[in-house]
Amino acid sequence: MRIIKIFKIITIISFLFLLQVFPQGKGSGMGIQRDVFGKTDDDRIIHRYTLSNKGGIIVKIINYGGIVTELLVPDRKGNRDDVVLGFDSLKPYLADHPYFGCIVGRYANRIAKGKFTLDGKEYKLATNNDGNHLHGGTKGFDKVIWQANPIRVEDGVALVLRYNSKDGEEGYPGNLNVVVIYTLTNENEFRIEYEATTDKPTPVNLTHHSYFNLVGAGGGDVFNNELMIDADKYTVVDQNLIPTGELRSVEGIPMDFRTSHPIGGRIKQVEGGYDHNYVLNRKGDSLSLAARITEAKSGRIMEVYTTEPGIQFYSGNFLDGTITGKGGKVYRKHFGFCLEAQHFPDSPNHPEFPPTILKPNQKYHQVTVYKFSVKK
Repeated sequence: MRIIKIFKIITIISFLFLLQVFPQGKGSGMGIQRDVFGKTDDDRIIHRYTLSNKGGIIVKIINYGGIVTELLVPDRKGNRDDVVLGFDSLKPYLADHPYFGCIVGRYANRIAKGKFTLDGKEYKLATNNDGNHLHGGTKGFDKVIWQANPIRVEDGVALVLRYNSKDGEEGYPGNLNVVVIYTLTNENEFRIEYEATTDKPTPVNLTHHSYFNLVGAGGGDVFNNELMIDADKYTVVDQNLIPTGELRSVEGIPMDFRTSHPIGGRIKQVEGGYDHNYVLNRKGDSLSLAARITEAKSGRIMEVYTTEPGIQFYSGNFLDGTITGKGGKVYRKHFGFCLEAQHFPDSPNHPEFPPTILKPNQKYHQVTVYKFSVKK
């Protein structure tokens, strides 16, 4: 019986290994390919997975940080451009960089002073941003190696990423088992599904952190990208970008993107630029439209759908020209924007915000979709 079980395990492993690469079928345009992207400082191999669909979209993902290194999208003439910022090789991703294209966790955004109290106990997290906790800490999910397995799904191809965050990692309680599924559909949707379970109550807030520029990465500032965010309110923050607890109306101020406006149209009226969580207009937790970005020159349109209550709009304020990215292009201030679907920043310290504490008998689940099209 033991030999039979071992044989079954070996068979399953062999089958999964054969599934590591799904080449494009003739004329299908759909597939996954795997290659070596580089090695870490301790000689661990990092793989890159290339997903393609029938619409001509190509997404490249590495299992270090779950980073989207390239996202090639056709314009109105059918010409593909890479619309996310990043690097050509692994080494710069291993160094300090502004979270290009990664999975962010265990808690996206900021937790004030790296502290929160749960069930009467105070927890102290790693502080890595002006005395506050940002994007999971010193070594968040963006800096770990994920277990990766490609799969076929009914409407496209997908990459399943798994990571077990140990009890006490970066100060968080509980062993957290995380699954993130990247799917590229033939409807030109880049879908990200997140799941997590824990053995102790713990805060969880996961998101994706690509810097987009619909003209193309390194193609200039994003001021002419027109943005709509379906939100009547945003979370007011202090000088360290920590929420005060106030949810303020966007009516009559430069924060109002309920109708489309160029990102650069009123940015000089916002101190430091946009880096704010918007309170989405939504009922329930079903997938719904949160934002739309249109770029007139290329005709590209990106719509963001999510099950989350908020979305962080960041206008690349801290890009300063010191980073040289793909193709030798320098990334200057406002050369990319982020739209990070999430729960609100510092929620563990704000009981009035939607809750972010995951308990052992619960499952964390959220879905965010970036859907691409072109305006003729």
